[in-house]
Amino acid sequence: MTEKPIEAVICIPTFRRPDWLERTIGSVLAQEPDFGFALVVVDNDGAKSEGAARARQLLANSKIPSHIFIEPQQGNCHAINRAFGEAQVLFPEAEFFLMIDDDEEAMPGWLTAMVATAKKENADLVGGPVQRRFDVPVSKAIAQHPLFISIDGVTRQVDQLHGSGNCLTRRRVFDSMPRPPFDIRFNFLGGGDMEFFTRCKRAGFQTWWCEEAVIHEFVPAERVTAKFLARRSIRTGSINYVVDRTHMSPAAAVMKNVGSLGLGIVRGAAVLLRTGSLLGASHPLLLPVGRIMASLGILPTPYKASR
Repeated sequence: MTEKPIEAVICIPTFRRPDWLERTIGSVLAQEPDFGFALVVVDNDGAKSEGAARARQLLANSKIPSHIFIEPQQGNCHAINRAFGEAQVLFPEAEFFLMIDDDEEAMPGWLTAMVATAKKENADLVGGPVQRRFDVPVSKAIAQHPLFISIDGVTRQVDQLHGSGNCLTRRRVFDSMPRPPFDIRFNFLGGGDMEFFTRCKRAGFQTWWCEEAVIHEFVPAERVTAKFLARRSIRTGSINYVVDRTHMSPAAAVMKNVGSLGLGIVRGAAVLLRTGSLLGASHPLLLPVGRIMASLGILPTPYKASR
């Protein structure tokens, strides 16, 4: 029986979550598209590499082509760049490169829907819904917090994507962009995906949203506390500033900080009046705090882990 040509490669960067990675890989292996696909896993833990070991066990007898690498340079951008780079070299016939995180699970039909949208619309990039699944019961205020809200709605063309946890990028995008695609300045801050998609938008690439390409993201208990969400809101503001500062003048970035502060106060008050939730109202207020901190050189490093 002739093997199907590899049209798509799914990339999974991972760091110290072998049990979660097992769930992610299982959901990928369960995909049943009518075209050939492959899998590239990059473990960013050069010390223990438990993710790589688990991936080898899971993929040892799989008929789906796969490659597993260890990227010793710590930082999520290093891991993502390694995954996309190896995928393009190893599978020169592949046209579509997808990414799913190691805390996510692809729903049935995910891969088929992503590639079908890219083909039908001749899209350069495609994103899909990331639906949160909480490990512990959460309040309505937490479940509806802006940080847990994904783009939704029907399949359509959109301005740009903001996260790489459920994305497809066409080979021609990588071919025309500077390498490596993800800016390593965002290694420990996060937001390298947002900066990449911002460059894609500025370069004129077309981005589509695929309603049917659903992924579930599992949220552990430590990520649903008010303290964590406040820090995450501040970090989001910091990322927004660093991305803006990369693509606009210092004066324009500072002016945007001022505008963001005023807008944050108005939006925070509106959320509080509408919902009565202090937690939800804090988000638009903390975004400009993060922007101002970043402008002063104060940046969080949540992705920097001790060896």
